Amino acid sequence: MSIKVGDQAPDFTLVSQTAEGPQLVTLSTLIGKSNIVLLFVPMAFTGGCTTEFCEISAGISEYTALDATVLGISGDNPFAQEAWAKQEGITLSLLSDYDHAVTEAYGVAYKQFLPEKNLIMGGVSKRSAFVIDKAGIIQYAEVQEHPKDMPNFEAIKATLRGL
Repeated sequence: MSIKVGDQAPDFTLVSQTAEGPQLVTLSTLIGKSNIVLLFVPMAFTGGCTTEFCEISAGISEYTALDATVLGISGDNPFAQEAWAKQEGITLSLLSDYDHAVTEAYGVAYKQFLPEKNLIMGGVSKRSAFVIDKAGIIQYAEVQEHPKDMPNFEAIKATLRGL
C-alpha cells in the first residue's frame, strides 16, 4: 500500500553522487527547510525518465520559487545516475535507492516490471510523485501503474502554492 495524503513521510538516507563524491541525503534533515517533491522513476537512461527529469531540470526555478526542493529517486547505482545526469543535463539531486528499501517504504514498487516485455525485475519504482510539507506530512501523492504515464505536474505545483 502506498503512502497517502496526511501520512508522515517515511524517513530515509540515500546516496547522491556529486562532483565532490558520494553524499548521504537524509530526508529528516531537509524537513522544515523547504517543501519537498519526491519523484520516483523506474530507471536511468530510459526515455520517459529522461524526459521527466530533463523537463524538471529545465523548470527547476518554478519549484524553487514555490519553496520546494526536488529529489529524484531510482534504483540505479549512484555512478549510473551521475553518468545519466551528465549525459542528459539533469540538474536535480538524484538519489540511489539501490536496495529498493525506500521504494518499498513508500509502497511504489512493482512486483514485476513490464513482464509482457520480459522485464521481470522486482522492486523497480513506479513513476510516482509525493509533496512533503515542512512538517514532514504528505500533501500530495500520485502513483502511476504504467511507466510511460507522467505525474500531474500542474497539480503538484498547485499543491505547493497552497502550502
